[in-house]
Amino acid sequence: MPKSRYRFRQFALTRDEEPDAEPHAYAMQCAVCSESGPWSEDAIRAHDWPPAHLRSHPQHLAYREYVTRPYRAVPGAWR
Repeated sequence: MPKSRYRFRQFALTRDEEPDAEPHAYAMQCAVCSESGPWSEDAIRAHDWPPAHLRSHPQHLAYREYVTRPYRAVPGAWR
């Protein structure tokens, strides 16, 4: 029976900057009530939502930003 040989490969995780990469996306969320604004590929547009939410809910003063960026595993050396 033939013996099996296994090799391991290293990979590097890097931002995907290929032309076909998914775009970055941004959204803001109220840290008080967890309501979120719309996702946008433009961070400034995503940041337009908290002031509108704050006008409706003056006591909601804490927010968080969500950002998604595409990453790609790039094959490296075999071990």
